Amino acid sequence: MLISARQGSILRRIQETGDVSVQQLADDLGVSLSTIRRDLNQLSSEGQLRRVHGGGSLDAEKIPFREVLAAGPPSKENIARRAAELVRDGDVVLLDIGTTTALLARALRGRQITVMTSSIAVLDELRTDTEVELVILGGVLRRSYHSLVGSMTLESLANIRASIGFLGCSGVRPDTTVLDTTGIEVPVKHALLAASSNIVLLADETKFPGVGLREVCTASRIGTLVTSKGADPQTLEAFRTSGSEVI
Repeated sequence: MLISARQGSILRRIQETGDVSVQQLADDLGVSLSTIRRDLNQLSSEGQLRRVHGGGSLDAEKIPFREVLAAGPPSKENIARRAAELVRDGDVVLLDIGTTTALLARALRGRQITVMTSSIAVLDELRTDTEVELVILGGVLRRSYHSLVGSMTLESLANIRASIGFLGCSGVRPDTTVLDTTGIEVPVKHALLAASSNIVLLADETKFPGVGLREVCTASRIGTLVTSKGADPQTLEAFRTSGSEVI
């Protein structure tokens, strides 16, 4: 693989996940640890990423949401379409932030449902739809994430009940622990879990194991996992053993 292509792959991976380890990159790209370290150092010197101990990271607040959406694997659209089939007419649907839930909102256009969300990306997808009743939760705007966070968001979630909630993540450990990279979003995810009768986790193959700093939940809280080919089979089996449906 050419150096430029390899470094492009590194940047796309970090844009998608927020941060990544030297070992993960070496395994994924089939090169040595020293090669990855040199790539990360060069990209850091060019200001394209932030070098951290054991890997690299991007300041997520500076990454335009549409770039993150465009960098995602094609499997995200398949996941979104399959997840939309789990929604029934009349459902009250709670959508997490993130690129896959934005694609799910697109797949739900024209449905006679209520969608509640703190995602501005979901608002962008559904604002012109006359069939979907759209409820935007309050909060402080995080522009790069296209999301609303803070006490107002949590208070709104505490006063609603959804028939089905769709959760995003940045990583899933082999023990089924669901992870997220941004601490300010984790309380919102916890509130989404509490407000939904049925939880569906959306996680493409890059999220196994992915990355993450904060624990969100384990498979015991997940009714259904919708994923894609390439997801770690042992982790999927651990979800099934815990009682989760895996699609």
